[in-house]
Amino acid sequence: MNWRVLILFLAAGLLAGGCRKDSPPVPPPPAAELALPTQAQPKLRTIRIWLGAEEMAAEVAVTPEQVRAGMMFRTNLEENAGMLFVFGQPSQPSFWMKNCPLALSAAYIDPAGIILELHDFQPQDTNPVVAVANTVQYALEVRRGWFERHHIGNGTLVRTERGSFPETFLVRRGLAP
Repeated sequence: MNWRVLILFLAAGLLAGGCRKDSPPVPPPPAAELALPTQAQPKLRTIRIWLGAEEMAAEVAVTPEQVRAGMMFRTNLEENAGMLFVFGQPSQPSFWMKNCPLALSAAYIDPAGIILELHDFQPQDTNPVVAVANTVQYALEVRRGWFERHHIGNGTLVRTERGSFPETFLVRRGLAP
């Protein structure tokens, strides 16, 4: 009778071992852990924008790669130039200055093109500057102090050579991310 119990235990062990599933595949790393750029990205497509009466040329970063690289490794930025980051939907973004030797300022802008917040960044600072608002769809980086020098503040409407931000960046116009 003991040998029957032993056979049952062995059979149960084999069945349990044979039913074991393989481990699930390891998920890809989060976007924040993706490899960071090692050099400045080439100059991006530019668009003329107006902040109130002030005009500038802004490079437009729309793809995840362009946004991730941003101004990293750039060593020069003209006074009336900047980089406009276009996000797919309103969110609460954050920016940092890793690998960025320039002192920059940024405007966090809502879907209608209204500046919600202004922030100054320190070169090489890896502490994120998180938006207070969760309705930010665009960010504009410029030389540090540009907004102050040009008397641009919260509530300023930003528009492009093609019209309002909604008119410029709608999917049907082919300019959305």
